[in-house]
Amino acid sequence: MTTPSPLPDRPLRLGTRGSPLALAQARMTAEALCARQGWEADAIDTVIVQTSGDRIQDRALAEIGGKALWTKELDRALLAGEIDFAVHSMKDVETIRPQEIQVAAMLPRADVRDRLVGADSFAALPANPVVGSSSPRRAAQVKRLRPDAQIVLFRGNVATRLAKLAAGEVHATLLAAAGLDRLGQHAVGTSIALDVMLPAPSQGAVGIETLSGNKAMLALLATISDAETSDCVIAERAVLKGLGGTCHSPIAALGQFEGGKIRLAAEILSPDGRECVSDRIAIDRGDTAAAETLGRSLLERASAELRALFEA
Repeated sequence: MTTPSPLPDRPLRLGTRGSPLALAQARMTAEALCARQGWEADAIDTVIVQTSGDRIQDRALAEIGGKALWTKELDRALLAGEIDFAVHSMKDVETIRPQEIQVAAMLPRADVRDRLVGADSFAALPANPVVGSSSPRRAAQVKRLRPDAQIVLFRGNVATRLAKLAAGEVHATLLAAAGLDRLGQHAVGTSIALDVMLPAPSQGAVGIETLSGNKAMLALLATISDAETSDCVIAERAVLKGLGGTCHSPIAALGQFEGGKIRLAAEILSPDGRECVSDRIAIDRGDTAAAETLGRSLLERASAELRALFEA
């Protein structure tokens, strides 16, 4: 039986976005910490922080500030002392973070695959299909598989996207399996094999951040961090660093822990999917230098046009 850890003198404040998926991930985080520490649920208060990414739904993220739209308001709340820690989907967290803020824990990773919703397969889509997505990576991968596809901007939470699909705005859309599963929608969509669509770096991983100087909070969060998830996600993020990539650029990467090594796959694509540069290597856990080198090597092998996407 777990011996309860001493409670703080007030409930800990967990900051999160207000979408159903973000709240589900915040609930997972709070439950994991309470279970590990032997606390009652009221030891943690959830604080909803609205982000720019939630407010602005009619434009692609790349046009209006990139991934910072999901994090900057939560960062501000952390730095202002309004919350003690914050939960994020790691694929939405910028590669370079403020020195004052640290990723202190990652929960065990969920299904990393994408799901195709609206058709059983890409081959089953009609001629000249309309596919909804706001992800440059998914758009490029779809165009590689179906050059006749038209990609239209599809933003909003899971329910919004599924409603747009049901209304006939598109023939199909793509959603992360992890997000659907966390919302209890296990039967929605068809999972896409990893050799067909490599996922976004950090897909399926939930990260928890706190202030770099908050030693007590760092120690608490370390008790719920999954080492294999953390090591693989750190490697994927190092590939991003090597690429200098942002949400402007079609990038996929996945690390999987096998036989004491991280098997790391990565690819970069042109927006139309016609050019794809990929590689796979095995690296030691914690060898971020090798992961960064993988990212740089993809650029070195790319055409001038593809490299230009990463130099903007």
